[in-house]
Amino acid sequence: MKTKNNVNEKDLLPLSLDFIVSLKANGYSQETSYNYKRDLEIFNNFLITSGIKFKQFDKRQVLNYKAYLSSSSRNTAQRTKTDKVLSAYSINRILSSLRMYLKFLDEMDYDIPVVPSHIKLVKTPRVHPHVPELRELVAMLEVPIKYETNKFVALRNHAMLEMLFATGMRISELITLKTDQIDGSGKIFIRGKGKKERFVYLTPRAISVLGKYMSKRPANHDFLFVSLRGLNSANKNKSISTNYLQERIKTYRKHLNINIPISAHTFRHGFATYLAEYGANPAAIQVLLGHESLDTTTRYVNTSDRYAEKAHHKYHPLNKVEK
Repeated sequence: MKTKNNVNEKDLLPLSLDFIVSLKANGYSQETSYNYKRDLEIFNNFLITSGIKFKQFDKRQVLNYKAYLSSSSRNTAQRTKTDKVLSAYSINRILSSLRMYLKFLDEMDYDIPVVPSHIKLVKTPRVHPHVPELRELVAMLEVPIKYETNKFVALRNHAMLEMLFATGMRISELITLKTDQIDGSGKIFIRGKGKKERFVYLTPRAISVLGKYMSKRPANHDFLFVSLRGLNSANKNKSISTNYLQERIKTYRKHLNINIPISAHTFRHGFATYLAEYGANPAAIQVLLGHESLDTTTRYVNTSDRYAEKAHHKYHPLNKVEK
């Protein structure tokens, strides 16, 4: 198929299939590889819409591509029109995918039209993560026991929320946990994003709550947290879904009349924020969260108003009044 300026759609992105294969060969998950593929399809749509070939993508076209991503008249990866405006974070993810693709081409000795470093990311707004008060988070942890009518579900959901806040792990890491990842002291081995490995730790309170759940959990199940369907031995490979847990958290928040939006990730935010407020070293928080960059961690730590206030009172040279 030809477009304006005789651009052939099939010729726009050289070695794109090889790029996706290289991601899988280097240990990237199926989902991550799919996301890169989708981002490249958006870039491919831009070239088609602009009527330019890949080799014509220069610094000026980089600016045009950013404008295209920021507009409400672009095509999606499936080449359908959309009026949805992408956030700065989504735009940067798509630009990062293009950077990585160009880097791959360069490594393959392909003559690239623009070097990856010329793909500058857009400025992102500094957003203060909304973390509920500690008493509200504690109430959220305990509400399944009061709200759920099924005792097994109440114990299980209580344990899941306690573990989210005790460890700061991601929801995807929580629902795929297996019993052999936890030792007797509450130390948990995690294989996180990008197959990065780390340890996280349960609080004595979380160990106690988990113990109550374990006393009712079927022993022959593959996953730590068992769905009601999983109580049937024929479904022992079925884990809790992320959608289920997010829906229950939303319901619990409404039940407690908490006016701040709360999701599973809020417990991770709260974990980092309150550790920082109680004096934890940001580098230690980085390790516990599994962040590759300390800059990512400081988004949680440094956006805490109470943390900033405590730092001011503790470290400002004129805060101590002379008598």
